Amino acid sequence: MRATDTDEVRWGFLGAGFVASQAIGPAVHASPHALLQSVAARDAERAENLEPRGQAVDDYQAILDDDSVEAVYISLTNEVHLHWITAALAAGKHVLCEKPLTLNADECRRAFSTARSAGLLLIEAAWTQWHPRTRRVDAIVTAGDLGEVRSISSSFTFDGVPVDNYRLDLRRGGGSLLDVGPYLLRPAITWVNGEWAVDGVSRTISQEGTDLRTSATLTATSGTTVDVLSSFIDPERQGLHVQGSSAAITFGSPAITSWREAASIEITDGTRRWAESFPACDAYELMISSASRRIRGDSDVYVATQAESVGCMMLIDLIDDACGSAA
Repeated sequence: MRATDTDEVRWGFLGAGFVASQAIGPAVHASPHALLQSVAARDAERAENLEPRGQAVDDYQAILDDDSVEAVYISLTNEVHLHWITAALAAGKHVLCEKPLTLNADECRRAFSTARSAGLLLIEAAWTQWHPRTRRVDAIVTAGDLGEVRSISSSFTFDGVPVDNYRLDLRRGGGSLLDVGPYLLRPAITWVNGEWAVDGVSRTISQEGTDLRTSATLTATSGTTVDVLSSFIDPERQGLHVQGSSAAITFGSPAITSWREAASIEITDGTRRWAESFPACDAYELMISSASRRIRGDSDVYVATQAESVGCMMLIDLIDDACGSAA
């Protein structure tokens, strides 16, 4: 049974680009816990296409001034995330913001500090974290069924970013590691304890100075190693493998961005090997529903935490600093 309008969290969108229109908008419409109240985009017609119950405008501030909006989803270019997070919190709105939440760890800490002072939720929209496969592996690792995590290897590469896309513009927060790094580095933050150091890096940059390809190896004080590869210039590939002292897990393809399609993991425990399968689902809808339920006070549902978001940005900062030193 669908919840009443009183129970539904009324969302306002800042931005109506591809992810907002193809994924998050439909997710809000599908969720029994959410309602799409208002949308702002540079093109008001694109905002209207998302079919909000209330206004569709070309003015972001109008959404923050809308008293009927309780929570704001931000899907703007990376360099303005902190500005609009801060503005939304000042307007008394809970915030769900696309990854990367900010451009660096210091900005990330400031954003969460502002949210905490305002008594409001700030959640990074790292949607894969809500996928049942991710939640299952998190439970396996947390329970110690892999033993001690010894190594993690993750990759996310694709070719053909359009020349006018913000991902290729350094001034707008572009770069491969900033774009997909939150996917690659979250396992290290959530499954490994300790401080981190960068052992080796390699980076390919554009003529404008934007990161096109980054590979890095990091080691934690626990001895765990992490290898990551992000790229805008390599053939499309995703991989995630976790090696523990007792067992290992390999994510089936697509290893990271499984959306509305079946997913799997393969577990190896000594001489035994078996697979677990997960039916197709919409992890975006699971994210929206969980965020809405948390806003309504349900503390039992998972939402991405400050520690995860800040930790990912700290590792990105470490890699960026190491790349600068190696240049």
